[in-house]
Amino acid sequence: MDTEKIIEQLTEIAVEYGPKLLGAIVVLIVGGWIIKAITRAFGKMMNKSKIDDSLKPFLKSLVGMLLKVLLIISALGMLGIEMTSFIAILGAAGLAVGMALSGTLQNFAGGVVILIFKPFKVGDFIEAQGYLGVVKEIQIFTTIVTTPDNKTVIIPNGGLSTSSLINYSTEEERRVDWTVGIAYGDDVDKAREVIKRLCEEDARILKNPEVFIQVSELADSSVNFAVRAWVKSADYWGVFFDLNEKIYKTFGQEGLNIPFPQMDVHVHKND
Repeated sequence: MDTEKIIEQLTEIAVEYGPKLLGAIVVLIVGGWIIKAITRAFGKMMNKSKIDDSLKPFLKSLVGMLLKVLLIISALGMLGIEMTSFIAILGAAGLAVGMALSGTLQNFAGGVVILIFKPFKVGDFIEAQGYLGVVKEIQIFTTIVTTPDNKTVIIPNGGLSTSSLINYSTEEERRVDWTVGIAYGDDVDKAREVIKRLCEEDARILKNPEVFIQVSELADSSVNFAVRAWVKSADYWGVFFDLNEKIYKTFGQEGLNIPFPQMDVHVHKND
């Protein structure tokens, strides 16, 4: 008898809630497919527009997340769940989760700050949090950076938005600095003329401001020149390495010596 009652109650529940549950499942499946289509279309629309590349992944993720939340709420409403009570429970749960995930929320807020104030954008060469590389993508919680040796670094946005950061791509021009040493006794004026000539021969070095070449230090084993030249930011490393090599080769041809630390050892023989 008890078994019959249980089967009868299960049948009543199935009849009452079965269609609703089936409808909710269908809504979730179809809605998920529609959300993917909408986010895909939204991404294509942004690609055709003039929206900053830094904003595109963030906006696409945000739209997808909001649509999924609305879809879940709609499915629960179809099951007959009171949305007022559900929203209250969701708010309380959200508060608890927010306290537990304070770091994640900080990263989210950091992502918003980065996208609003734009201390850097996709394609910029930056140095932050101990890493140096090109910004590949700015997401909701993290920023993806590719290092010069092709490593992918994922940096939380919270730290990026609150700590110091160097953006090497902001300015069109950068100053290249060298320290060039010659031996004591070498002709200082000749060394200056050689360095100046090498700088003038390199078309990547800008004429204005002029190249700065002055004796900066009388070191232990060398007379050091401070050499400063301005170049386009994209030419920085090429000019830096090329001039180092040219100075080394040309100084030898011009009879100028590049000193290096030496030690004299005197041996005394005792009878």
